[in-house]
Amino acid sequence: MEIRIGIVNTGRELNFETGDSVDAAREQVTAALESSATHVTFRDTKGNTFIVPTANLAYIELGTEDVRRVGFVA
Repeated sequence: MEIRIGIVNTGRELNFETGDSVDAAREQVTAALESSATHVTFRDTKGNTFIVPTANLAYIELGTEDVRRVGFVA
C-alpha cells in the first residue's frame, strides 16, 4: 500500500510503500492523534523507518491495497 504524507511548511510530501494494511495504518494514525502522541512511526517495504511529528501533519493519504495490473485485459 502507498502512503503519502503532507507536512506543514514543506513543499514536498513523504511518499513510500508499506506492507501494512489500510486499516492497520488508519488505526495507527488515529490512535496517535487521539492520544496526543508527539509522533507516528511507519516502516516501508525496504525496511526504512519514518518518524513523523504529529504536530506537523497536513494530511495523510492511504492508498489502496489493490495490486496494479500490467498488460492488456480482454
